[in-house]
Amino acid sequence: MSGASSERLIDAHDAWQRLLAVRTGPDAAAAGLPRDAGGRYGWWDGASAEAALLAERYLPLCLAGPRFAFAQLGQSLDGFIATREGDADYVTGPEDREHLHRLRALSDAVVVGAGTAVADDPRLTVRACAGPDPVRVVIDPHGRVPLDRQVFTDGAAPTLWVVGEQNRAAADGLTASTVDVLVLPDKAAFSPGRLLSELADRGLGRVLVEGGGVTVSRFLHEQALDRLYVTVAPVLIGDGVRGLAFEGPAIMRDALRPPVRRAFLGEDTLFEFDLRAPGAGEPLDDEDDGTGQGRREDQ
Repeated sequence: MSGASSERLIDAHDAWQRLLAVRTGPDAAAAGLPRDAGGRYGWWDGASAEAALLAERYLPLCLAGPRFAFAQLGQSLDGFIATREGDADYVTGPEDREHLHRLRALSDAVVVGAGTAVADDPRLTVRACAGPDPVRVVIDPHGRVPLDRQVFTDGAAPTLWVVGEQNRAAADGLTASTVDVLVLPDKAAFSPGRLLSELADRGLGRVLVEGGGVTVSRFLHEQALDRLYVTVAPVLIGDGVRGLAFEGPAIMRDALRPPVRRAFLGEDTLFEFDLRAPGAGEPLDDEDDGTGQGRREDQ
């Protein structure tokens, strides 16, 4: 389809604007991305290489449905998202920052834990690309995030502050009309599955879990994610703030091994794991039996 004649190629800007409006197959067709006889989507009009890349990378996420949870982490080759002093400016490069902002633009809500909100003071808005800002969700069961953080004060996008019942009074000092408070009754209500249900009840079904490492790891370990993006930079930190870390299996054959797509983002490598594919996490058929937190950014 992309070889069809056209007076002007679809460029990256036009392609991204079209992708922002896609949530269903008919949406894709209306945007110029119908399916061919083999079931593959492609640009009907001629498209630039950059436009084709955007469709390949983000169309599956656009079409993932109204209830979909995905996460993104950027880390060093040895698995750290920041130095031991908490500095992560920047672990990954500008191409990964643009990718992260595209993920935000395709989500209804972006979630961070209290540690990330305290340490990084992120903005969590879409600025590196075109697109709408998601609702910013701060998971803070103990009410420890200061009220001077940008998500509470800048008014740039709606914010949902999720606190525990015993910390209801922590929200008394909020003045911004763009901030809403969700009070949950107990520790169990903060489980990833329960949190996603609470957000879906508020119309926030497409959820990006952005940070930090502890929060993403918890969602992953409790099987609450449909997709995981991990961008690995060719840098060695040595020690610092861990990215993914959770209790793993005793033997390699039981390790999580989901289907993966790989792509280059400048000097970095993006790994996209499909956590809902049939057989995700099962060992490969040809394997033998041998025994042989916070992401700091100007966000």
